[in-house]
Amino acid sequence: MGSTLPFITGAIWLYVLGRFIWPLPCGVGTRVALALLIFLVAQYHWFTSRFFGSLASPELPQGVLIGLGWAFGAFLLLAMLLLLRDVAGGLVFLVARDAGRAILGGRALHLSLGALALILATLGIWQAVRVPDVKTLELTLPGLSPAFDGYRLVQLTDLHASRLLPEYWQAAVVAKANALNADLIVITGDLADGSPEARAADVHPLHDLRARDGVLAIPGNHEYYADYQRWMAAYRALGLDMLENAHVLIRRGDAALAVAGITDRQAVPFGLPRPDLDAALKGLEPGVPVILLDHRPEGAAQHAQAGVALQLSGHTHGGQILGPHLLTKWANAGFVSGLYQVGGMQLYVSNGTGLWNGLAIRLGRPSEITQFVLRSPH
Repeated sequence: MGSTLPFITGAIWLYVLGRFIWPLPCGVGTRVALALLIFLVAQYHWFTSRFFGSLASPELPQGVLIGLGWAFGAFLLLAMLLLLRDVAGGLVFLVARDAGRAILGGRALHLSLGALALILATLGIWQAVRVPDVKTLELTLPGLSPAFDGYRLVQLTDLHASRLLPEYWQAAVVAKANALNADLIVITGDLADGSPEARAADVHPLHDLRARDGVLAIPGNHEYYADYQRWMAAYRALGLDMLENAHVLIRRGDAALAVAGITDRQAVPFGLPRPDLDAALKGLEPGVPVILLDHRPEGAAQHAQAGVALQLSGHTHGGQILGPHLLTKWANAGFVSGLYQVGGMQLYVSNGTGLWNGLAIRLGRPSEITQFVLRSPH
């Protein structure tokens, strides 16, 4: 992705250049200057990865990252709005040429799209960096003993601790999660971006997470981009129980509930253990309901066939922008946000608690801290 991203954003820039910048009612010099400025915005990932850290984690002040995120978001939103205008105008032109020309070449609409992109980017960056609200769902879990009725589980996911979502932000999330007084807290991957040394202070608040049955976590794809083994050690040092193709049993008297976790398929190119549900469930007593933590939702059908009762995932960030979220849904086997019934299994895909700083924008797909109240069918 890193090697192709400059070409993708470069192609989008050419489209914006031809369909927005060059038709502007201003001098050639102004248009050239604006084209160069927007080119730098389009290629900001390339510049930051070369001179300020890495693609996953540019080491820049939070204010700078917010500004860059706003500018890049406005650039993408402008391209989307232009595409909508051009498609709509082209369709209208087929049946009414004058009306189609007015849509495609109207100056007022042209300038309005630029202003709208700036406004939406402002709203989007605020939605991206604010501390998320709590979302509560009540789920009936097949096979769950009455001893676990009312069991409260809190899911955090895609925290992406970074210079954009630093220590104070992570501490605010931890405080909100702890205030729920949960029986169990789980973190379904992508806890941090960058090296363990660079993020030591930013992930430290996770040490303060508290729940009656502890804190369980799994790796996401971003855990592999820096130094996977040292990240696993760092998380365990913070008191997180990392489930790498393993499970734990939670008991209430004679009743049991299993929580299993698997690794991410990003392990494959690094020669590390790939996701292995059989290993994660090995030795589990028959009849014990299983909650599976899997960073990506795409394997849900296979997990349902294996008898999992509930799968908790993240990774998609809910698609981040309503409308284009359908592309994310297509890329993740039809799963992008919320609760799904997959065979006999329930799948919940969180919109994410945080997000990657490379696309710091949310519109209509809010971040969340998710609280589940589990109910026994009996």
